[in-house]
Amino acid sequence: MFEKPYHAVDISKYSFLVTGGSGFIGANIVDYLMKYNAGKVRVLDNLSTGFKKNIEAYLSSPSFEFFEEDICNLDVCRKACKDIDFVIHHSAIGSIVRSIEDPIYSNNVNINGTLNMLLASKEANVKRFIYATSSSVFGNSATLPITENEIRKPISPYAITKVANELYADVFSNIYGMEIIGLRYFNIFGPKQNAKSSYSAVIPLFIDAMINNQPIIIYGDGEQERDFTFVENAVQANMKALFTENKKALNEVFNIAVNQKTSVIQLFKTLKNISGYSLDPIFKDKRLGDIRKSYADISKAKLLLDYNPKIHIEEGLKITYDCFIQNL
Repeated sequence: MFEKPYHAVDISKYSFLVTGGSGFIGANIVDYLMKYNAGKVRVLDNLSTGFKKNIEAYLSSPSFEFFEEDICNLDVCRKACKDIDFVIHHSAIGSIVRSIEDPIYSNNVNINGTLNMLLASKEANVKRFIYATSSSVFGNSATLPITENEIRKPISPYAITKVANELYADVFSNIYGMEIIGLRYFNIFGPKQNAKSSYSAVIPLFIDAMINNQPIIIYGDGEQERDFTFVENAVQANMKALFTENKKALNEVFNIAVNQKTSVIQLFKTLKNISGYSLDPIFKDKRLGDIRKSYADISKAKLLLDYNPKIHIEEGLKITYDCFIQNL
């Protein structure tokens, strides 16, 4: 991955804090920063959903630091932001299902933790704060593809926490003059995504089941549509957001996707062809909080961030499947 850089500046001059940096998307961002010789990469992660193995290759590097601590502690956030130029905030409890089961926990981490990070970043005078938000803020949008201006109608506690993050980011940018950019992810997938949790996303669950010749469960009729987005595209968006010189991009939120709709049953068939899996899926009742159709208009990110997704779903699925096989 990352055969060509997505930045044009010398990042060896800068220090980066990646919260949630041992998790799926965060660890891929860390891989990129380390590959292209960032001056310092600091990860803040309590390993509640991430894995140390995702960053293990860098633990002995003099340009890498790992803080195994919690963003829910403001003093920890202040310590982590010390001498940092750029914050890339990806710590979160990311499961809709988990948020329905335990909304207090999701609220504490996703809202209070993000507020801690914003405050600590403000106090540390960081140059720019990039944060992850989610397509779930839109709920069941009546208009497709979804633009950033679509009215937010969250239908899960998780989605509410992401709306709150966006509102806090807007306030901190307007009141304190911080440079903040939000990235609204649409169903990111790829290497280092966890397949072993009951809260895992659909693609790693499908791949893991296919590798182990286990039955696959599809909730609902399988016609739910998503804009599945390979993780390298998300990494590109982060790098473009970190270093854009376009002032119109600041204090904005961008859809990060590929503008391609794929149903869950299409996803199953594509992975079946890649893997040689022979079983038929088992259909069960749809889950609470599950959005029916979601895919993105990405013209704003293309225009203001020069974002241009390079890897579409079939190639991304093949790369992801091969990585899962290699890591057996």
